[in-house]
Amino acid sequence: MAVSDRKLQLLDFEKPLAELEDRIEQIRSLSEQNGVDVTDQITQLEGRADQLRQEIFSSLTPMQELQLARHPRRPSTLDYIHAISDEWMELHGDRRGYDDPAIVGGVGRIGGQPVLMLGHQKGRDTKDNVARNFGMPFPSGYRKAMRLMDHADRFGLPIISFIDTPAAWAGLEAEQFGQGEAIALNLREMFRLDVPIICTVIGEGGSGGALGIGVGDRLLMFEHSIYSVAPPEACAAILWRDAQEGPQAAEALKITATDLQELGIIDQILTEPPGGAHVDPGKAADIIKTAVLSNLEELWRLSPQERRQQRYHKFRNMGIFSQVP
Repeated sequence: MAVSDRKLQLLDFEKPLAELEDRIEQIRSLSEQNGVDVTDQITQLEGRADQLRQEIFSSLTPMQELQLARHPRRPSTLDYIHAISDEWMELHGDRRGYDDPAIVGGVGRIGGQPVLMLGHQKGRDTKDNVARNFGMPFPSGYRKAMRLMDHADRFGLPIISFIDTPAAWAGLEAEQFGQGEAIALNLREMFRLDVPIICTVIGEGGSGGALGIGVGDRLLMFEHSIYSVAPPEACAAILWRDAQEGPQAAEALKITATDLQELGIIDQILTEPPGGAHVDPGKAADIIKTAVLSNLEELWRLSPQERRQQRYHKFRNMGIFSQVP
């Protein structure tokens, strides 16, 4: 990616760090051209860059976490699938005449183990995003996902799902073709599957569109991802009739990985490379592969009945509340 393109995709809170890194590169380049030893100066600046990176990414607000989850260079489902699988073959169609490009899935191997992998797929640029409907599936996408999960259950393949969507598509056509029914059916059917199911929020997990492939034995989440009942802007538009109140809604919704782990919604936070998964996609892929294989090893020790029972109780135990007299 060209430097100018990278700068255009920088988030506001990333700019001070990017400017310092550019300065380091300029000094290094000048020293090579002029034969001047500036090792000590570069070491000091790199130390400052590491410190600044730690300061920035350890104190992000929920709305900044959302911006990072939506980063245009953040790795997508297909990026992770190709990076962690030994081999991969995509499967298409819901067997009702449609093949939603916002949901991808297929069979492959991870560490030599046969698996079924599926997830939401956003685009990398505007044209690709339009083709993928910005990662917002139609009913046919959820029906395709369920068809593939039934296939996995039939052949004893563990299911690995990647969650990354603002929400399910809420257009008139989606409602006409049964969006609510398609998601509800997935929620019900995923509870009955015998094989292990590991779900990972890799970017933006929004609304029922995320939950439609998110019922699993383990729910993992990258530290700079978000998982929410609704996008903060939509929540703000409903509650305050003003989408500009998104930051306040993001605070109230508890959308960050830390908040959700404290609430008992997710099981494990995956630490991202310094600066976010988009800075070092290869390392991010190694992190998710290690976590998936580790959790699979634990889940295979359980019988299908034990997995179903634990999955059921995991979700039944969510949403504890206190009633004021």
